[in-house]
Amino acid sequence: MKRRITVIAILLSLLCWSCNRVDTSDSGADLKVSLEKSVQNIKLALDDISLSQAYQLIVLSDDYEKSDEGYRDSITLDLIGGIYEYMPDTLHYCRHQNNYRLFERTGDSDSLIVMLPSKFVWHPVHLRTYQKCDTVLKNNFIMLASEYHYYFTLWDKFDYGFNASFLLDSVGIGSLAITSEGDIHNGAGSLSEYTFPEGYAISAFYQAGDTVIREFALRDESDTLLSESLLFIRSDDRCSEREYTLSIGNVDIKRTTGIDSIQVFLDDVLQQHAAEFVDENDGDGSICHHRDILLTFDDGTSVLLSELIGPALDQLRELTDSLINMTFAKRIADYIAFNIYYSQQWYRKE
Repeated sequence: MKRRITVIAILLSLLCWSCNRVDTSDSGADLKVSLEKSVQNIKLALDDISLSQAYQLIVLSDDYEKSDEGYRDSITLDLIGGIYEYMPDTLHYCRHQNNYRLFERTGDSDSLIVMLPSKFVWHPVHLRTYQKCDTVLKNNFIMLASEYHYYFTLWDKFDYGFNASFLLDSVGIGSLAITSEGDIHNGAGSLSEYTFPEGYAISAFYQAGDTVIREFALRDESDTLLSESLLFIRSDDRCSEREYTLSIGNVDIKRTTGIDSIQVFLDDVLQQHAAEFVDENDGDGSICHHRDILLTFDDGTSVLLSELIGPALDQLRELTDSLINMTFAKRIADYIAFNIYYSQQWYRKE
């Protein structure tokens, strides 16, 4: 796997471990109390996030799903930098999806600054389907991209970078940073992170190849609320799980090759509590996808992690999946960038 993606992933993991843990327990509090308090912090964070406009921006959960474009051209920010407003030119087509030139350049900038109606952001199908009535919509959504590049080689290798902040009705709703590279045949890696104006941040990392890694982290400022890391080794078209770590506040649940039991730590101290993985056959080992954990406490009571976290787990799944799949980048940012790029190429030929 590509060195830069791997290095970024290592730095992300170190950040998650080095951040101050949330103060979830008084001195001497047991595992059950600490876990319940930590889960409550997670629920509060995801409740706040799910009510934000940024949540809709990340998950883009409308019914229309656009397949990957499969671009083969390379684009850098210096080729498309500038200030653009949604002003479709119905007299000219660009080569991009046989659509019109959608954006008019209205100013100079080293960044890519694009103003468009928020309707197109929440429902990308409208960005691809011109309707005359859309021209009267207010350009109330602004994407300010300080970084954008898409390098693609003849050997199907790619290197992608995107870093942008967003405003809705002149109010900041957060920022998104993505790094991805690899090739379409042998695997790729991606690291995506969205930072919310309320101070929350959620990141997701995925690496495919002989070693498969999947990680996510939910943070509040410098405190890690929840993080998960899975490492698989691929052999003969099969993947075997080698390492698993789930951190919930100051509680860590670990399983490592060579150790028979699942270990539970409270403030880095090994606990004498039973933990059992409840996995479905089609799961990938993540609590977001068909893995559950049964915990038994000193008082003899047991609880499934999915029941403890509740509906917030569904919101977490949507967020992490969308970040790993680079949903916003593929369905909106790339479409805008390539429309601008191809339109400029077309106009130069006139």
